[in-house]
Order: sequence, then C-alpha cells, then structure tokens
Amino acid sequence: MRSAQIARGREFVLAIDHGEDFMASLVKFCTENEVRSGYIPTFIGGFRHARLVGTCGAMDNPQAPLWEAVEFANLEALGGGTLAWDTEHDRPAPHIHVSAGAKEASADGRTSHLLAAEVQFISELIIIEITGPTLTRPRMASLHDVPLLTFVEHS
Repeated sequence: MRSAQIARGREFVLAIDHGEDFMASLVKFCTENEVRSGYIPTFIGGFRHARLVGTCGAMDNPQAPLWEAVEFANLEALGGGTLAWDTEHDRPAPHIHVSAGAKEASADGRTSHLLAAEVQFISELIIIEITGPTLTRPRMASLHDVPLLTFVEHS
C-alpha cells in the first residue's frame, strides 16, 4: 500500500457536448488549463458509442491485463477516475472507469475501463486539481507494462 496526503487546487465543472470525443476533450481541457494531476469524483452522461476494456472470449491469462476492447452504443454512463501525467509522452494520462447501461437492452449494464467514447447529448464532469504530490503514470515492465499511478509517498 502507498499513500500521500494531497493538496487540492482548482475545481472545475466541464461539459463535453453532443458529438464530441470524450477522451480527446478531457485531454484538451487538462492541457489548456495545465491540470497535470487531479481526480474526477464522478461524472454522468450519455455515449453514442464507447469502447471499454473487455472480451467476449476466454482470456489466455486471467492474471494479466486485458488489452482487448468491446464496443457498445447508446449508453447512459456514470464514472470517475484520476488524472496523472504521462512523463514518457509529456501529456495528460486519464484513467477513467465507467458503469454504463445500454438503453435499448433494458439498461443492461457494463462496467470497465473507458478507452474511447463519443458523447451523446452531454457528459457532465467535476474535476478537482491536485497541486501536490504530482501524480504520474509510468509503465511498469514487471507488471505486464501496465501504467500505474505513482506519487511521492509518506515517509
């Protein structure tokens, strides 16, 4: 286990509008507002299309990360995540998870890591900046190259 006390910075409300790319809009917002570390306690909205981490088949190694994706359409979503800095590519690295219901399938639910989404109607986010410690997301070769959240720990 690792921990660090955070210092909160600015707080924002962000509306991502109909037809916009959710992840591209979030990265653009972070870049334009120089948000390098933060969190999204929750967001709500709709997705016309979304790609989530998942598979319809058996996994070769259930202990390894899954790099495959499944596609869904017409979803209502509730999610949250962290915002860290990708030092290797010098850009924001959001880590977003969602629980989403397929509207035309009796709101049948899916929960996973969000890879991509096109907003349907609107997505409404609250973003809280963390001014310290700096959150980064380097890839860990020893853990299947998964990008993991890092920060300065309590001593």
